[in-house]
Amino acid sequence: MISQTNKVIAQTRHWLENVVIGLNFCPFAKPVFEQDKIHYQVSDAQSLECCLEDLMAETEWLDKHSEIETSLLIFESSLQDFDNFLDVLDIADDLMIEQGYEGIYQLASFHPDYCFADSEVDDPANYTNRAPYPIFHLLREQSIESALAHFNNPENIPRANIQLARELGHTKMQSLLETAKKLNKD
Repeated sequence: MISQTNKVIAQTRHWLENVVIGLNFCPFAKPVFEQDKIHYQVSDAQSLECCLEDLMAETEWLDKHSEIETSLLIFESSLQDFDNFLDVLDIADDLMIEQGYEGIYQLASFHPDYCFADSEVDDPANYTNRAPYPIFHLLREQSIESALAHFNNPENIPRANIQLARELGHTKMQSLLETAKKLNKD
């Protein structure tokens, strides 16, 4: 029987493989995924303090595992409200700076209800940052710089992603996300 943690990771991996990599939303993700250089950590935190403790534990884990390029801290049952998630993300960014991680790790984010500022909720472009669970994505700054050095016009990536998501449409994008959420459900 698959544990709940393994189900959450499987759903996240499915989303990563079929949406982020499959649609090429992040052209740097495929080699890292294929080389198994992504750490998946599921958090059962229920308070702000515990969310932040889990984030700091993940930075410490990455500090000790230089062979891992990036980490996805997946909040299985907390941070479900998008506005609350954004508030915690701001606090997390400040904490990363306070703890000396500025320039070492970059914090990106994904959420099931992600909505860009000045965007309609049903805009397919929001699915470029929607995931099965709220996720803090820790990326090594050095890895980002190396990847960007070999990529022409990286500033065009978000625009291309938005265009693709809108071409595919809300129904298709929602279906891709829902497929990941339903994976391994009992």
